[in-house]
Amino acid sequence: MLADNLTTTSFSVAVQHTFDGQHPCALCKAIAKGRKSEKKSDALLSLKKFEALSRSVAFALSPPASFPTIAAPRALLEPLTHAPPKPPPRAS
Repeated sequence: MLADNLTTTSFSVAVQHTFDGQHPCALCKAIAKGRKSEKKSDALLSLKKFEALSRSVAFALSPPASFPTIAAPRALLEPLTHAPPKPPPRAS
């Protein structure tokens, strides 16, 4: 909105119009309209009766008795078969 105001007025006037609340842009108007419609729908929802289960449901989580072991791949367990280059390569 500030950028739009700068195209037609000076910097100080553009900043004043942007933040004074008296000159809303199209986006600000759309947000205000959305907020009004949200307030109306909230009022309608508050009048509805909340129905819950008549009895409580209890449950418990328990861990398994044991965890299966997974074998690591052979390639991770064996050391490298070749030595690193000597001297180390130079960056070009």
